[in-house]
Amino acid sequence: MSVLRGKKILLGITAGIAAYKTANLVRLFIKLGAEVKVIMTPASKDFITPLTLSTLSKNPVHSAFYSKEDENELWNNHVDLGLWADYMLIAPATANTLSKMVSGTCNNLLLATYLSAKCPVYFAPAMDLDMYQHPSTKQSLEKLQSFGNILIPATSGELASGLVGEGRMAAPEDIVSFIENNILSKLPLKGKKVLLTAGPTYEAIDPVRFIGNHSSGKMGFAIAKAAANLGAEVYLISGPSHQQIQHSLVHRIDVVSAEEMYQASHQYFNEVDIAILSAAVADYKPKNLATQKIKKTAASLEIQLTPTKDILASLGKIKKHQFLVGFALETHNEIQNAKSKLEKKNLDAIVLNSLQDKGAGFATDTNKITIIDKDLNEKSFELKSKVAVAEDIINEIIKKLV
Repeated sequence: MSVLRGKKILLGITAGIAAYKTANLVRLFIKLGAEVKVIMTPASKDFITPLTLSTLSKNPVHSAFYSKEDENELWNNHVDLGLWADYMLIAPATANTLSKMVSGTCNNLLLATYLSAKCPVYFAPAMDLDMYQHPSTKQSLEKLQSFGNILIPATSGELASGLVGEGRMAAPEDIVSFIENNILSKLPLKGKKVLLTAGPTYEAIDPVRFIGNHSSGKMGFAIAKAAANLGAEVYLISGPSHQQIQHSLVHRIDVVSAEEMYQASHQYFNEVDIAILSAAVADYKPKNLATQKIKKTAASLEIQLTPTKDILASLGKIKKHQFLVGFALETHNEIQNAKSKLEKKNLDAIVLNSLQDKGAGFATDTNKITIIDKDLNEKSFELKSKVAVAEDIINEIIKKLV
């Protein structure tokens, strides 16, 4: 899954022949799951039509503050457009527009929006080779980068003038790849590996029956996605769960029993920087597994249970550099029990949720947590969606690692 999925991209188009490439650029962003809005300079409409871009983006295309032909036309608010975007891209960026961006000249909607934008701004220059090499253009490129804008360098090739050289706007595919890689390089968990357990375990009684619990895996899967969205490579070890996840940085390993989860966790633990064990692992399993289905022949049935291996405690004993996080689902003496588990299992932090809190626990879409660190500091959060809770958990871990 692309880091651009779900992101809002504001594409600014200026009056260069390379504007014809922006149709494909919009199409690529949409294909990756981004939402795109387009702002054109008035002169850029000589190179590509707003109709083409609005059709591809599925959004109106803006090129003026208001329509002079319609007295009732709403004002296109450049401030709102700038605040809407997660990322802004100006492509092609002509020498004229680059100069105006540097000087703060604000004589069209695109420039007004650029000056209002709070998000990262990328720009892809396009012009003839002599213009690209001119000292004033080089000065514009340097000045814009000093403002924090991000240059997508022009490439060499055949130019509209018939000359061959540097000044050609980067290909749409290369522009998209540049932005993706740039975003990834700045993510706080870039280069980190995370081990995550999620869901329940099933402990077989006979070939058709098992001991399990009501864990859905929603919390663990949300944490996996939150970590991956921040650049981490995630090994998600999941017990039986209907949850799905699609992300290029998440590797799912399916297991069934506590023993299988134990083995998988130990297999990957030495490779990771962070381990978050959110799975609801069975504490006990049948001592003897029946090889045939147990028939209902008596009024009662006794099953002797034996403890499963404690995955969290075993990892706490062997951890070296890893930041180890456990979960505690409690029904009483919540804080005391969580702190005891934290110390007993040599954890760096523990996430506590209580079944006494409405909206928390198994199978819900919300959760309410308290995070306790190894110094026994407590931080409580309000009831939130599990997606938001997952982001809180990952952000708190990042703070501890900085």
